[in-house]
Amino acid sequence: MAADPAVGDDRTERLLAWFGDGGRDLPWRRTRDPWRVLVSELMLQQTQVARVLPRYEAFLDRWPTPAACAASSVADVVTAWAGLGYNRRAVNLHRCATAVAHDHGGRLPADLAGLLALPGIGPYTARAVLAFAHEADGVGVLDTNAARILARWTGRPLGRAEAQDAADLAVPEGRSWAWNQAMLDLGATVCRKRAPRCDACPVAVDCAWRVAGNPEPDPAVGSAGVSGGQSRFEGSDRQGRGRLVDALRAGPVPAHALPAATGWPDDPDRASRVAATLVADGLARVDPTGTHHLPS
Repeated sequence: MAADPAVGDDRTERLLAWFGDGGRDLPWRRTRDPWRVLVSELMLQQTQVARVLPRYEAFLDRWPTPAACAASSVADVVTAWAGLGYNRRAVNLHRCATAVAHDHGGRLPADLAGLLALPGIGPYTARAVLAFAHEADGVGVLDTNAARILARWTGRPLGRAEAQDAADLAVPEGRSWAWNQAMLDLGATVCRKRAPRCDACPVAVDCAWRVAGNPEPDPAVGSAGVSGGQSRFEGSDRQGRGRLVDALRAGPVPAHALPAATGWPDDPDRASRVAATLVADGLARVDPTGTHHLPS
């Protein structure tokens, strides 16, 4: 981060002005309700905005509060999550809603420790709720976009604690919401993983990597918080898990039907192993006959 406060202040104003002129208009940016913010964050984790947009309001129309979600079955929430990927997030959301309803009077905690104590809530999600629902000062939201920007600004990969400290220190007092949203937009639309649009960046003059001529290796590669490449999905256990959850949404799956449901009709051992991981993750339950169901 810049050592000269004047440089940091100038960068802050330019980035916030850029965001004010063209920040993305997204439905979860029109609320400060912690539950609505939480739902958006869990939906958006490793899922494209375009896929979340048509689902967000419908989900919240059905479950407008943690208590409403907790009163439904896990199966209902998992079924509603179809098409959003990473079905385990639906289970985590229901577990979190249940804890909030039972232990916190239906209101999400407004402090970092309290949020982190909830099931399925990690450091990123907890900080996002604080920044986007409570506009908390000194809370940097370190997703893969923000982490990439910080590494490039600094000109080198950052360690985990260093990256979070840099994110927190960069937040201007009283402007946490706008700053963190601006960082997310900058990373998503300009400071991209591939083919960054440095010529369109409002803060390129403050970027050590850009000033140096964008040398290889990109300092974002291997920096804390920056996602690496995922393993191949086609033919993976993840694909089989997704297929089985989709089948369970349609109804119970008997043991003999597991291979076909997972997409491996000739590999029953693999199908059984993957089905067992769904049970372990709370995404399925198995009855005494060996039939699998969505969780109750």
